[in-house]
Amino acid sequence: MTPPAPHQQQDAPGIEELQEQESHLVFDRFTHDDAWALGCLLVELARERQAPVAIDIHRAGQQLFHAALPGSTPDNDAWIARKRRVVERYGCASYLVGARFRAKGTTFEESSRLDPDRYAAHGGSFPLTVRDVGVIGAVTVSGLPQVEDHRLVVEALERFLNR
Repeated sequence: MTPPAPHQQQDAPGIEELQEQESHLVFDRFTHDDAWALGCLLVELARERQAPVAIDIHRAGQQLFHAALPGSTPDNDAWIARKRRVVERYGCASYLVGARFRAKGTTFEESSRLDPDRYAAHGGSFPLTVRDVGVIGAVTVSGLPQVEDHRLVVEALERFLNR
């Protein structure tokens, strides 16, 4: 078995796990109030962990929620935009897009033919999918290592959808 690349953590989710997350983290609807509640849940989780993150929720091209916690920087907002564009273009989690390129023995930056100043297939942006509709937006976190950004978003979505 090949060891993970230096930029990956040992507990990084594989493609099957990422696809399973997307298949079960689906909303029946997603309103402005849902964006607020999900965003507040992410802020709560991040504050509990003293995570220096920025959090963003977009739906249909409109920013519905944004928070920048202590320790986050303007660079986190730039990462959010780049990761969110990947979700909007590919219709799946930014980490999954990167994982698929890595599974082919390459990287998103080398093979996607997309401007790396505008797109980043790094963990932390997850599609907001509505049942029988499809992907309608993205929830994104930036400020931690990419696997941790991804896991924070997934944890918040699981808690939100299971309440």
